[in-house]
Amino acid sequence: MVEKFFATCPRGLEALLAEDLAAAGAIDIQTLPGGAHFRGEWACCYAANLNSRIATRILWRVADAPYVREEDIYKLALSVHWPRLFAVERTLRVDVTAQKSPLKSLDFVTLRIKDAVCDRFRSETGARPSVDTRAPDLRISGFLTAERCTIYVDTSGAPLHQRGLRQKVVAAPLKENLAAGILRLYGWQPGTPLLDPMCGGGTFLLEAAQIALGIAPGAHREFAFERLASFDAVLWQKLLAAAHAGEKPAQPMQIYGADRDPVAVRAALANLDRAGLLPAVELIEADILDLDAPAPAGVMVANPPYGERLSELEELAAFYPLLGSALKKHFAGWNCHFFTADKRLPKLMRLTPSRKVPLYNGALDCRLYEFRMVAGSNRKP
Repeated sequence: MVEKFFATCPRGLEALLAEDLAAAGAIDIQTLPGGAHFRGEWACCYAANLNSRIATRILWRVADAPYVREEDIYKLALSVHWPRLFAVERTLRVDVTAQKSPLKSLDFVTLRIKDAVCDRFRSETGARPSVDTRAPDLRISGFLTAERCTIYVDTSGAPLHQRGLRQKVVAAPLKENLAAGILRLYGWQPGTPLLDPMCGGGTFLLEAAQIALGIAPGAHREFAFERLASFDAVLWQKLLAAAHAGEKPAQPMQIYGADRDPVAVRAALANLDRAGLLPAVELIEADILDLDAPAPAGVMVANPPYGERLSELEELAAFYPLLGSALKKHFAGWNCHFFTADKRLPKLMRLTPSRKVPLYNGALDCRLYEFRMVAGSNRKP
């Protein structure tokens, strides 16, 4: 049976999300900022959760209608036959987001949707599910536009960027699906040397190693769809077995990482070790300004610090020219990519980007800059 879904993703990666959904068997894919509507059977939903490196959540649409007041939304939620979707023993959480909704209180709308779910259960079963805002079995999402309300059941559970691999977290870690998207935007392929010289907790390294070894991003975690009444365990085990069959044993894959902070290096080592990916990556403690290229040519990807306070901005303004000089000196023949919210970076590095892509890190407006480093000077004689 074909169902309607909505997949969310980091803004700027919608085209890559559509590729993932198509690969999972989705039809009628319609992208919009931050996600894509699509249709598909449950096998498509399972496969998208399992294999998409870009999606954040896969939401199942269960109701949609125009509204004027909160009571209309209550009636819409009440019309859903919730006991057919999941057991009363399942805990739940309700979240509501809106764009240009005339209603004044989203908290009240959230409460009315929750009341409707519980009232429908009580009328059908004589019992009501419990609410758990911290670790619910299932999440119900309401989305309001100026005139319509759509109600979804989240099939993912924990956000899909949480691969279940990262143990140690450093300050301001990059989300895994954003890191995977950055790697794909510039067409990095396994076998091409890859270096993250400011690796932090190792997010780029983890994603690159999984890609190189054919490890599906959702192969080692649980999903909310496993708690739905319609869950097809046989189908899921078949998809999971196919994913595991495609995995390669961890081995050196020309993936390199470095950081000048020993705490970050230890965190990256712990994360790679926990994920069983340590043999695929070479990791050292080193400053990017002193780092030699690990191969004659390759791809560098980095997420340098942005700087929020004036003192940090001044430090970065002094650091960027040194970084530009280090790239010219040590990384001729490399394509170097920097993801940052600091739009001063190219000018202060004294390098002209060959490409720049607007992306968002949460609500933060960022740019992904590419610098093609060539031997000698770029200037014409």
